[in-house]
Amino acid sequence: MNSLVESFHDRVTGTVTHVVHAGQGTACAVIDPVLDYEPRAGRIGTAALDRLGAFLAAQALRLEWILETHVHADHLSGAQHLKQRCGGRVAIGAEVVTVQRHFAALFNPGPDFTADGRQFDHLFAEGECFAIGDLPGEVMFTPGHTPDSVTYVVGDAAFVGDTLFMPDGGVARCDFPGGDAAVLHRSIELILALPEETRLFVCHDYMPGGREPRWQSTVSEERAYNIHYAGLDGAGFIAKRRARDATLEPPALIIPAVQVNMRAGHLPPPEANGVSYLKVPIDRM
Repeated sequence: MNSLVESFHDRVTGTVTHVVHAGQGTACAVIDPVLDYEPRAGRIGTAALDRLGAFLAAQALRLEWILETHVHADHLSGAQHLKQRCGGRVAIGAEVVTVQRHFAALFNPGPDFTADGRQFDHLFAEGECFAIGDLPGEVMFTPGHTPDSVTYVVGDAAFVGDTLFMPDGGVARCDFPGGDAAVLHRSIELILALPEETRLFVCHDYMPGGREPRWQSTVSEERAYNIHYAGLDGAGFIAKRRARDATLEPPALIIPAVQVNMRAGHLPPPEANGVSYLKVPIDRM
């Protein structure tokens, strides 16, 4: 069964949130929802979620799953705010515990946080099958960018997270904790072994060259034209990826984003004065 996909691009963070469904009045899943965050004032907002919620309501879609492709470093997850509004189960790949353990050591989040994935409603196993109403879904572990990166295959569509970008955007960086260019190459090969006509939906588009945002390609297009992959063997890919990673600065929102996203989109619990706080580790990033 072919799936219908509606996508929402957030220009502030470059994130693309996808809604996958089988038509008006059916079940749906939302992949990688965004919570607005103003870093200068430490304020959260819901403009992106408002846009998303309006679409779900207009199409009478029933939200069953809120799917994270990994613990993002460039936007705050809107998963919990969306769940409060619309229901659904928040899920991610089971390797999230590896990411949680690393960042728990960095941010020292306190006794309320346990790095075992319990913050999520469901942890997917490699190859696990699930359903969105009548739409069949399957989980592919595609690490390399992060250890917990997954791809969700729903009908003839695959939601690849940050593993691949549009062909003119290349592929994900591998310099985050647990990232590995060789592992990423194997994951890309796994994705590109899907049928050539499979639609690939990326999680970010940074509009290279100032073009308009794009988020959908195909297996055949990525194989032929991806600027970090096409024409390279494994060794060439790894060398190119590592050379580029050596030039990159950390994402602008990595410090607040990881602290929220490793909690499945929950903010840190309020302290005695009723205020939630995000920590900034000094000289550790």
